[in-house]
Amino acid sequence: MDIKQNILNILKPAAVSGSEMMENRLIKECFRNLSDEVREDKLGNIISLKKGQNQRYNIMLAAHMDEIGLMVKQIDDRGFIRFTFIGGVDPRILPAQEVIIHGRRSVFGVIGNKPPHIQEPEERKKAIKPDDLFIDTGLCADEVKKTIQVGDFITFKRKPKELLNGRFSCNALDDRAGIAVMLQTLEELDTMRFDANVYAVATVQEEVGLRGAIVSSFNIFPHIGIAIDVCHGNMLDVPEDETQVLGKGPVLALGPNIHPKLFNRLKEIAEDHNVPYQLNPEPSSTGTDAWAIQITREGIPTALVSIPLRYMHTTVETVCFDDIKKAGRLLAIFISSLNKELVEGLTCY
Repeated sequence: MDIKQNILNILKPAAVSGSEMMENRLIKECFRNLSDEVREDKLGNIISLKKGQNQRYNIMLAAHMDEIGLMVKQIDDRGFIRFTFIGGVDPRILPAQEVIIHGRRSVFGVIGNKPPHIQEPEERKKAIKPDDLFIDTGLCADEVKKTIQVGDFITFKRKPKELLNGRFSCNALDDRAGIAVMLQTLEELDTMRFDANVYAVATVQEEVGLRGAIVSSFNIFPHIGIAIDVCHGNMLDVPEDETQVLGKGPVLALGPNIHPKLFNRLKEIAEDHNVPYQLNPEPSSTGTDAWAIQITREGIPTALVSIPLRYMHTTVETVCFDDIKKAGRLLAIFISSLNKELVEGLTCY
């Protein structure tokens, strides 16, 4: 399947952390086309299995399908909606955003605030407080309350846009881009011989505490776990040593959260097969599903492969198609190369 179409398909579901089970059918279908089995656990993780030739080992790939968003906390007597945050929402991106409120039916709204013309001089000098923002649906209070209630999830309206030079922009690419990598990996494996069972897991509630990865890795307990997420892409006014370059290939993390033998093997494969890659030293927890996987049960050898992404946690997150494609190829070659010596050698550093 075309990688662009894959991304468009997996971007369609609205899946704020905690609501993933409501609209995940399209993501399931994407995995069903490339896997032997697809199931959903009690927390809502989508777990697909692509069986290896002799099924000697289990490898788990994990990328989270949840996204940051909002939640209704109050409906006032005029029908305006106050909200709170789910995940790491930057309040500065909110004014003038278009949103969808997922009530008894989906309701379109806009986030408004007092315009500068009628602000006091001191107000103009200050950042807008979240409590000063509200959602306007155009409905009167009675109509709003018939359709929307406290606790309903709110997502930012999707605006997928293909940019020049192989770039693509939309919200929720953190981490639907990682899911696209898993789909690309499974598709690449269709042309390869591999022995390991490949569990590709679209995890839930990563943005609020890595919860999906915690329960799915405990359940599968693989020989190897690889998290696939996004990292900060190069952009203006950000130091080069804190970002990775879009279009220069997937990013391999190294540090305490990463098993050094897995890092070395991924790096070796990338070099042997001319897959460009970048390095990202992580001195502590990576803050990704890799952390949850690594400390499951008595520990799982873990790696992290990332896709450079600009403008993280905004509605214009931007990635490069080529990075996703190359990450999928790298992981597929890695999986096809797994052997007894490598897997058993991971039991020690």
